[in-house]
Amino acid sequence: MKIQINSNFITDNSNECEARCYFLKTDANAKFSDIATQKGASIISVNEAKKLLNIDENIKIVGITGTNGKTTTAAAIYSILLDLGYKCFLCGTRGAFANDKRVDEKGLTTSSVIANLNYLKEATKLNCEYFIMEVSSHAIAQNRVEGLNFALKIFTNLSQDHLDYHKTMQEYARVKSSFFLDENTPKLINNDDEHIKFSYKNTQTYAIKKPATYSVVAYGLKNGINAVLRTPDGEVEIESDMVGEFNLYNLMAAFAGVKFLTKKPNSQIAKALQNFAGVEGRVEVVSQKPLVIVDFAHTPDGIEKVLNALKSNELIVVFGAGGDRDKTKRPIMGAMVEHFAKVIIITSDNPRSEEPIRIINDILDGIKSKDRATVEPDRKKAIEKALNLAKNGEVVVILGKGDEPYQEIKGVKYPYSDKDTVRKILKLEIDNAN
Repeated sequence: MKIQINSNFITDNSNECEARCYFLKTDANAKFSDIATQKGASIISVNEAKKLLNIDENIKIVGITGTNGKTTTAAAIYSILLDLGYKCFLCGTRGAFANDKRVDEKGLTTSSVIANLNYLKEATKLNCEYFIMEVSSHAIAQNRVEGLNFALKIFTNLSQDHLDYHKTMQEYARVKSSFFLDENTPKLINNDDEHIKFSYKNTQTYAIKKPATYSVVAYGLKNGINAVLRTPDGEVEIESDMVGEFNLYNLMAAFAGVKFLTKKPNSQIAKALQNFAGVEGRVEVVSQKPLVIVDFAHTPDGIEKVLNALKSNELIVVFGAGGDRDKTKRPIMGAMVEHFAKVIIITSDNPRSEEPIRIINDILDGIKSKDRATVEPDRKKAIEKALNLAKNGEVVVILGKGDEPYQEIKGVKYPYSDKDTVRKILKLEIDNAN
């Protein structure tokens, strides 16, 4: 990637280097520095790149990490800050946004070091006061947050995922924990989750079940979320149309994060929070008759949280599992869906290089009553089957892809959308819905 500076540029790719350009040296590409030097490039650090790009070091960077909840928590903080009148930048799974406008399409959950610098350059240009970013475990392990000075780090939760990369839960937890071991950076930790280690210095906590800096006095989850929070500045009531205890955690993290950053009165933050409607592809209602919900949940814990929030309904669940990823979670996902669903339809997610039926068989290994499960590798046909079965008030829940605009098969990303598929089958208007 290149970032232009007048007639010159910064690159992190030694193949792009030429005389008098700048080569951004990071932990990931340090071994290519000699090649860059041979081509006439000047080697610079992340801090030197910041100066060349005139990045405003006063921008407050907020990093959010955890297995689930990163995207919703980040989006909630971004939304609340905008409603409170601050200029703000957001980057993560859904792409990048600045002051309520999209500035980049979807990519990695956490971008490369040079891409992050480019985002900060844009945030500086737009006079943003806050920079909210999702931080993945891969990014922590690979130090893609190199050179970023965080004003606040937030931990949402930890459950099984990415074991294809980290190999064990212990290593996964160690990587996540490493983000929170420094004493100087302010931290906000979910105190109900016991999976990570962190420095207690400069740390605030939030929790529903345990004592915490931000705790719950009482809450209800019928027809949305209504909760009374106990905070260092007294009690405050928060309300949201979002569903589920998992979203109460996300909203508590967002509330506490914004409170720390802005010191605004509780009542102002609560009012702004109420305006946050949620994130596209996260427990998103696509149709009312039948009620169809699309969600990104693709881990056992994520699936459990979503289905538990909807368990008062009879559920028809369509789901699969990603190929070339942690295989051990597949039967656990199957068991979790079996626990909640009236009807189980197993299909393809992003099979990548794997054969879809092998992934499906791995999921079936976790299902005891296999006669309750229907197998349909074609995702469109699987969704159509689910919709045809929803004749008596059942809720169709489609899990795994959320708002992803593609399906990855054998190295090719084919245009595909769960939401558009539902709308086409039900003959709903697509253009107006997107």
